[in-house]
Amino acid sequence: MNYIVFDLEWNQSPEGKEAEHPLLPFEIIEIGAQKLNEQLDPIDAFHAIIKPVVYKKLHPCTKEVIGITEKDLVCGRTFSDAGREFLAFCGKEYIFATWGSMDLTEFQRNLSFFQINNALPFPLFYCDVQKLFSLTFEDGKMRRSLEHAVEALEIPLTEVFHRADHDALYTARILKRIRPELIKTHFSVDYYRTPRSKKEELHLRYPDYYKYVSRKFINREEAMADKTVTALRCNICGRALRKKVRWFSGNNRIFYALAECPEHGYVKGKLRVKKNDCGDTFVVKTVKMTDTAGAEKIRSILEEIRKKHRERSERSEN
Repeated sequence: MNYIVFDLEWNQSPEGKEAEHPLLPFEIIEIGAQKLNEQLDPIDAFHAIIKPVVYKKLHPCTKEVIGITEKDLVCGRTFSDAGREFLAFCGKEYIFATWGSMDLTEFQRNLSFFQINNALPFPLFYCDVQKLFSLTFEDGKMRRSLEHAVEALEIPLTEVFHRADHDALYTARILKRIRPELIKTHFSVDYYRTPRSKKEELHLRYPDYYKYVSRKFINREEAMADKTVTALRCNICGRALRKKVRWFSGNNRIFYALAECPEHGYVKGKLRVKKNDCGDTFVVKTVKMTDTAGAEKIRSILEEIRKKHRERSERSEN
């Protein structure tokens, strides 16, 4: 099993969002990748500059950040050719590694736009090196820039940033510093393609939490009426739990709940309602243990929301 550490650079509409193509907000203009073996040593590399066909002029921010000129792009290859060659470069058995989740999303979005068959496995598991860096060297919650991580680990600055091949190289060097057991136990899952049926729903168990990715629903209300979506189980023993605080939300996108396992203590749930590129609603639920302070925090969030609702109600009556 090899690791494909890759990075993308992309362009967007130079005329702003009103001139943006709805199916392609970001057009890939460069792909860079490092192929690593199981020992995380480099064994091959890939690089391609791509000639844009949707946003032919560079956005001012893109032009300022990356080291590619419009003259370079004119001599680039088509995404169809570069994308297919990159997939062939990946081989048959591999796992992607990226800095954050956006590169996988935009790569698949470009595949779809240019009508290239998305033959990537489903579900698509990958290594989010940004998250792994935080879990290894920080608090597990902070999400740092690639430049910060390179500086923090004192990795030699041999190349400029914001070129796809250079950033892929730096990401690979950071991955080499991550403990192998952490890479295997704290994998990430891509949400660009979501489960199409109940049979495809994902129930993922990590050392310290449980994650559920639902099938598609018509809307948020249908999702929240589903018993699997709203169930809370202890992520240690799997026991079904009665909720002490039922699911609530202040913004209709993120919901919280609280229960207590008689054997393992408080269990908190976080539920995010999302939409995929097709406009389908799906849910990502995480369940993990918490302490008394964590339980009180959830209760205080609920009380603050109730307080705001009361204040709005009083204002409307006056």
